[in-house]
Amino acid sequence: MRFFRINKLTVLSVSHAAVDFCCAALFFGMERGENAWLCMVFYNACAFLMQLPLGFLADRLNRNLPFASVGCLLVAAACFLRFHPLLAVIVAGLGNGAFHVGGGVEVLNDSGEKAGPLGMFVSPGAIGLYLGRVYAGFFAAHGWLLPLLMLLCGVGMTLIGFLETRCVSENADFSLALPKHGLPLLLLLFLVVVLRSFMGTTAAFSTGTLLDPLHPVLAGLIPVLCLAGGKAAGGFVSDRFGPIPTSIGSLGLCALLLFFPLHPALALVALFLFNMSMPITLFGSARLLKGAKGGAFGLLTAALFLGTVPLFLGFSLPALPWLHGGFAVVSLVLLVIGLKEPRWNT
Repeated sequence: MRFFRINKLTVLSVSHAAVDFCCAALFFGMERGENAWLCMVFYNACAFLMQLPLGFLADRLNRNLPFASVGCLLVAAACFLRFHPLLAVIVAGLGNGAFHVGGGVEVLNDSGEKAGPLGMFVSPGAIGLYLGRVYAGFFAAHGWLLPLLMLLCGVGMTLIGFLETRCVSENADFSLALPKHGLPLLLLLFLVVVLRSFMGTTAAFSTGTLLDPLHPVLAGLIPVLCLAGGKAAGGFVSDRFGPIPTSIGSLGLCALLLFFPLHPALALVALFLFNMSMPITLFGSARLLKGAKGGAFGLLTAALFLGTVPLFLGFSLPALPWLHGGFAVVSLVLLVIGLKEPRWNT
């Protein structure tokens, strides 16, 4: 059974990359015309904000893998709506959100008290987004490939769920109960994600001309691999040393590198360290909302959306080391307090 669950994690992680790949290829491969800005806002709102109600729905249905499969089918359907861009991005965004919630809760259920599997699940998404954007033109010309990929992912997840538990998941009885002092802790974790999203979308981890000699695709892929690698490593390091020591070590060193950008290569190290706390934050919120892990997932993705609002409005942070380093320090303080072990009411 352990081997089977490892294979399920592999399928879910690969499917995560595939879903984000297809959404990016669809979004950047279709003509959005005058609605480009509106399409971007609607897609992100559906993909991130809507994960909160979708998460509660997944918690109640207790069918995580079929729920994720429906998300894949929605993304596939969006590919046939490409000539109606606004409708296409709404359907794709909802599909993306449904997949993330269903797959994320399933991983959380299987991982027990470990954050490593969650890090493995969330990390491939960035790679999929990048490659989907780079090769959007090719897949726009071969539109049948994207829905086929989504169909394969959806069938694969449903088949695994059927063989393992007849598609019935191990979700806890739905409850919004929080431990004593749990609400302020959850709010702090929410603010951490808002701040991380804001900093990640408006602050530049500049590598200068370091990557210029490389092929443009490879030069763009290296920072993405650092981002994804940080998310994957964060969960496993947290399992080994604990979430608070890992957060202090990763964000503390990241802040130091941002305060003193002595070499462009250190920006890649800072990017890696900056993302290590991502699965830790998500895992911490799920521990607080044990009876609504999908809701916890959706709450933090809603925070991700709020952090990108300044980007939609054209705001960016000035390239000041003290400012970027200061944001990392504030994130660290909020996260360490938010990860404090709560006391349950008896």
